[in-house]
Amino acid sequence: MNRRSLAVSLGLGAALALAPAAQLAAQGPSAQALADRAVIEDLLTRYYNNFGGGVESKVGEFYAEDGEMILGPTHYKGIEAIKGAYAAVPASAPQRSAYALNILINNMLVTVHGATATARLVFTETITEKQGEAPKILTQGREFDHLVKRKGRWLIASRQIMGAKGEPEGWQD
Repeated sequence: MNRRSLAVSLGLGAALALAPAAQLAAQGPSAQALADRAVIEDLLTRYYNNFGGGVESKVGEFYAEDGEMILGPTHYKGIEAIKGAYAAVPASAPQRSAYALNILINNMLVTVHGATATARLVFTETITEKQGEAPKILTQGREFDHLVKRKGRWLIASRQIMGAKGEPEGWQD
């Protein structure tokens, strides 16, 4: 075998050896990342399912102990502070006084980075003032979350609620 044939053979061998790795990378996220993404989507969906039914009593199921909720310029740090933010909503607020509150979430984008993740979504709050009436849109906005996996469980580390447009400064999925 001459030098050129040897070089071609070695180059072809290297390309074949690397092909499975390139194919795996092109196939997308790992099975674990996909499983984590599904768990995070479920966590956020379950969180929103508790609105209108005492979400403040269940905050500890969703947030890390040192978790934070950010509403505009106000930061609520820790489970008790977040519970307090929900409890402080006046009884006369449409979210509490209506017959039903439902929050629709969509356009969810979850990106897993090992034991941390980000999630963003659009939410639409609807209220039904009296049984049998058509729902009305109360508000729409965007949510940006940082999540952590602790002791095998995904939890919200920070949750930032914004208006219908924009994203937090420096946000990266």
